[in-house]
Amino acid sequence: MSNLLYISKGDFMKLYIVNACSDLGVHIDGSDKAPSRLIELTKNIDDVYTIKKENCIKQKEKNNKEKNIVFLNKFNEQLYNKICSLDDGLVITIGGDHSVAISSGLASKKKNSNIGVIWIDSHADYHTFDTTISGNIHGMPFATICGQNGNKLSYFFDGNYFNPKNTVLVGGRDIEDGEYENLKKAGTTIITTDDIKKYGVVNVIKKAIKIAMQNTDGIHVSYDIDVIDPKIAPGVSVKAKNGINVLEAKEILNELLNQKNKIKSIDLVEYNPDFDIDNKTYNITSSLLEEIINKLKAID
Repeated sequence: MSNLLYISKGDFMKLYIVNACSDLGVHIDGSDKAPSRLIELTKNIDDVYTIKKENCIKQKEKNNKEKNIVFLNKFNEQLYNKICSLDDGLVITIGGDHSVAISSGLASKKKNSNIGVIWIDSHADYHTFDTTISGNIHGMPFATICGQNGNKLSYFFDGNYFNPKNTVLVGGRDIEDGEYENLKKAGTTIITTDDIKKYGVVNVIKKAIKIAMQNTDGIHVSYDIDVIDPKIAPGVSVKAKNGINVLEAKEILNELLNQKNKIKSIDLVEYNPDFDIDNKTYNITSSLLEEIINKLKAID
């Protein structure tokens, strides 16, 4: 039985859950269903909000470099405004594809002003409209919150974008050439899956925290389930082979949560129930979400 059942309301850190039900950033359907699949784990949180995409005919053509941009922007504007409206506390955004992090990241930046980013993902998500190959906007959010796409995907945001020097990609292994050039030019630190295997989770997360916290007041964490090897967690929209294992995935999270006073907001994204096999990915994702909630709620 989940430990969440024994959490007493009102005694711990103020937490908000925002369910970001959108798969408009990718040509593959299904990741919008993840929040409802995980809903049981959030029942003991007082403040749970759900933002859903509008009904629309989803565009999936590869040669369309602005697929679903109108409806995606409407969704992200609504999500951004909801997160910004919440009083002091930590917001956990449950996606949805990773394009929802345009809103969650920029809303956290607006509320907390001077923070860095740790982006845990097999993909860099650092494309611009000039470099994208697929036209999937879930391949652009990290670049977007660092100001690399102008205001085309963030017209609703009126603050300063994240300083790339305080941003870290952790677990990258499927990085396209255009993204790599964008990352290097911007000055974002890249920690690959191979780096995790070579140096260990503790060392790479210490490095990531140090970079994200250099002259800042906190960190936005964006955790993409596809950082885990798809043989272990098949329920994702875009698979990248040779990923980390479950122990490493949990250790990354635990190392971050051990520094929870530095964390201002968290995303958990890209779980796609439509592609899961025998609930493998559900079990991993729910375990990670439960760990996030329990650790943040616990009194030190």
